[in-house]
Amino acid sequence: MGTRARDPQTLGGAGTLDRLARILAARNIDPASVEDLADEPEPVSPLEALSAGMPPRYREATADHPQVLAWARAVAEQAVAPSLGARKQVTTGSSLLLAGVVGAGKTHQAYGAVRLLVRMGIGVRWRATTAADLYADLRPRPGVDSERELAAVSRCPLLLIDDLGAAKSSEWTEEITYRLINRRYNHMLPTLVTTNLRIGDLRVCLGDRVASRLAEMTTRVEFDLVDRRRRRPAA
Repeated sequence: MGTRARDPQTLGGAGTLDRLARILAARNIDPASVEDLADEPEPVSPLEALSAGMPPRYREATADHPQVLAWARAVAEQAVAPSLGARKQVTTGSSLLLAGVVGAGKTHQAYGAVRLLVRMGIGVRWRATTAADLYADLRPRPGVDSERELAAVSRCPLLLIDDLGAAKSSEWTEEITYRLINRRYNHMLPTLVTTNLRIGDLRVCLGDRVASRLAEMTTRVEFDLVDRRRRRPAA
């Protein structure tokens, strides 16, 4: 690709162009590569980058529930910059248990909360998974270091677990869930959990240890008893 001719005035005149050419030559830099860089698109914004990594359905999700908004503000206030002048990052903070029937808007609010943190200027290293997908990823199998994957999920600064309690339970899922929740509980890592179950049903499904930690580490947010996916406009 050849270089494009440019008006010398745009770079401060012909003298500036000559000096730039000499500097590039001294450093063995091809002038064409500099021209190509100038044609590259501007970097995407943090919010655009975040949204690109979300499921398409939730890329425009907006949090508007008062308790969810309060949680985002609290987590943002506890964010810490890793170095002087760096962007603040999610570190420790409270967690939310978003409970309600299928279609009540829990997952939408959870993704909206993550987007809100980025809109507030906070850096967010995060992961989102359904409970069923989490168990599938962590199930021991050849060629996969399940313990390493569990450690990575456990240490993630912000984790969204969708549909906790919806997957088929077993002693193994109870133990995995306990290890994950217990690590996040001990390190006070913000966790967004959605569930269709009451806390009593979670206790039956996942065991006393998981239910006890969730009850202590999370603020419970109850959603309407109406499935929004089934609402129809009035005739």
